[in-house]
This record gives sequence, structure tokens and C-alpha cells, in this order.
Amino acid sequence: MDSELKEEIPVHEEFILCGGVETQVLKCGPWTDLFNDQSVKRPKLLIFIIPGNPGFSAFYVPFAKALYSLTNRRFPVWTISHAGHALAPKDKKILTTSEDSNTQEIKDIYGLNGQIEHKLAFLRTHVPKDMKLVLIGHSIGSYFTLQMLKRVPELLLMPPTLGAKK
Repeated sequence: MDSELKEEIPVHEEFILCGGVETQVLKCGPWTDLFNDQSVKRPKLLIFIIPGNPGFSAFYVPFAKALYSLTNRRFPVWTISHAGHALAPKDKKILTTSEDSNTQEIKDIYGLNGQIEHKLAFLRTHVPKDMKLVLIGHSIGSYFTLQMLKRVPELLLMPPTLGAKK
């Protein structure tokens, strides 16, 4: 596996406006826009990582690359920062979408409830509804994940047999 991880695995960094706050999203794999990719090779599943504190998505890059490699590079692995925990460099453009409900401010975005709504707003705007999700939370990210599932039970979860043969 070490030799596989040493191969170049693409990681695309974006800064978006989500809930009215700059948000860093790291996207492991070649897919950066799941809505507009209508190709046959568009994945049917997204692995979505929600970090623990201090909420820096860059900390999870080695983990994301390992997951991507272990799934035979078939599924994108995206990691989102917590709202307000990452600032875009001055030379980096902050992306918005045309129907961006994410530019609407979320009440108390820096509190627990706001952070949960921040992640849900991102999923609503950047991930197609028919996309299956594997949600991975670390520490407080696990709490956010559980609360997201309570609020939006239709979020699809894959069983832990990912990649197992039938």
C-alpha cells in the first residue's frame, strides 16, 4: 500500500462561500463537480469527511488519500473545514454557485447547531441527491454527523462492507 500512496493522488483545494462563511474543501480524486459531470464514469458514491477540532481539513489529506487508494480510486473523498476555521489565501478565488443558498447566513454558524447546518448546506448545494454518501466524522465531526442524520434521515449510508465482493 505504501507504494500506492506514493503515486500522485490528485487533491484539489477549493474555497467556497457556505453559510456566508469561507470554507475550505479538499477533494481527493479527479471529480471536482459532481453536479455537472454527466459522464458514465461519474461516481455513485462520495466519501465525506467531517473533521474534529480544530477543523482543519488539510490534516486529513493522508487519510483521504489512503481511503481513495484503498477503494481503487473509484470514489471521491472530500473533506470540509469547519465554518470559520480556514481562510482563503489572498490569491485564491472564493467560489459560489448560481443558486447558492449557501451565501445566506446561518444563524450562530460558529456554534454547534450552525456547524451542523453548515455541513448540510454544503451537501445540498454541492452533492446530487442521488449520490450515496459515506459520512466519516472524527471527534466533534462524529457528533455533527450523528446530528445531520437525525435532521436529514434520508442521507444515504453505505454499510461498512465497502468494496466487499457479493
